[in-house]
Amino acid sequence: MAARRHGKRPPKALRMSVELPLWRAITGYRILTLVYTLCQVAFSYRHYEHPLGAVAYMGALTVWMALTWRRTTSPERCTRQFLIVDLGFAVGGILLTSLVDTHARIMGGAPTLPSIWTAGAVLGFAIKGGWRWAAVASSAVAVANLVEREQLARDTLRNVVLVWVAGVAIGYVVEVARASERTLARALQIEAATRERERLARDIHDSVLQVLAMVQRRGTAIGGEAAELGRMAGEQEVALRTLVAGGLVRPAGAAAMASYVPAPVTAAHEGTAGTAVAPARSAPPAADGSCDVRALLAPFAGAGVTFSEPGAPVELPAAAAAELAAAVSAALDNVRVHAGDGAHAWILVEDEQHAVIVTVRDDGPGIPEGRLADAEREGRLGVALSIRGRLRDLGGSAAWVSVTGQGTEVELTVPKGTAPEGGKRGKSRA
Repeated sequence: MAARRHGKRPPKALRMSVELPLWRAITGYRILTLVYTLCQVAFSYRHYEHPLGAVAYMGALTVWMALTWRRTTSPERCTRQFLIVDLGFAVGGILLTSLVDTHARIMGGAPTLPSIWTAGAVLGFAIKGGWRWAAVASSAVAVANLVEREQLARDTLRNVVLVWVAGVAIGYVVEVARASERTLARALQIEAATRERERLARDIHDSVLQVLAMVQRRGTAIGGEAAELGRMAGEQEVALRTLVAGGLVRPAGAAAMASYVPAPVTAAHEGTAGTAVAPARSAPPAADGSCDVRALLAPFAGAGVTFSEPGAPVELPAAAAAELAAAVSAALDNVRVHAGDGAHAWILVEDEQHAVIVTVRDDGPGIPEGRLADAEREGRLGVALSIRGRLRDLGGSAAWVSVTGQGTEVELTVPKGTAPEGGKRGKSRA
């Protein structure tokens, strides 16, 4: 409303469709063929038996085109009533030819008054209603041509067949294109729903599931009533993991997903060796919207975590940097949970020419072969979504190298200039 009061109109939503080029093409065809038909009637004016009748028809057709040429620029404007009247002008012009032209010229194969303009009326039916509508319109034009010629001449049959085949073929192509467009729209909707489910699953894993797991462990260790609370927390954790790993969550909408910016990591994490790892703080973005990755990862350093960084800023778009920090946080959580209290972790940040690489390494017992795939099937989403899913959405990759008894190394690669749901989607190397 405020925009209207200030005289500004809200921007119109662009509607992309496979049909729009066809509507524009038929509009241009109708205009060009009208000019051709007018020139043809002008050159044949003296040969008509009733030239004034031909002039009257062409005048009416020109007025009709001047008033309705915009009708064929979009499917909303091109109504069924318009198509019927338009076809009436074509059929009427064909039948009127036998009254204004000489019998000798008609038998000699002289063109009808609307000539090739007639095909535009048939194509309108084809694009609007598909091949069935085109077949009906083509049949009406065929009957009018046979009545005007009074015999099934070779050239008349050729023209009738060409119009019929062209109309039906284009109508069929339009139907196939519409079906393909609906299939593509459905596929994009499913993809958006899947990505939204994965985003929600990452948030749940980074917060609720971590808390439930901690309550279960602490409750079991304390015993008594706390043990019962821990047991209930464990049951809820299993139920929530099953729910997150199952069915699709309906997306809030394409616009909401496009505007989504992941929040920086704010949940505190327990550090290795019994120490506390501070939460990653959101570094103030630069003037160009970039963020220094070092500022987000440095707070993870502690007694059990060693952080190594370049001497110069390592910049990524703020949203991408926040997602990378969240993936590193999830990797450290895995170290804490699976490597044991005595394990040590190292974080190394490398600033390459086209990408930022963060390596998280520990000296724990390593990951048994096939364990990551089993964890994903069990609904444990730390690797599948909190790490691999985040990097995939950034167009990057996550790779695991683990040797039994020698620890695990996770390499996170993020291309520069990317943001969530932005750039090119890369394939996970894991």
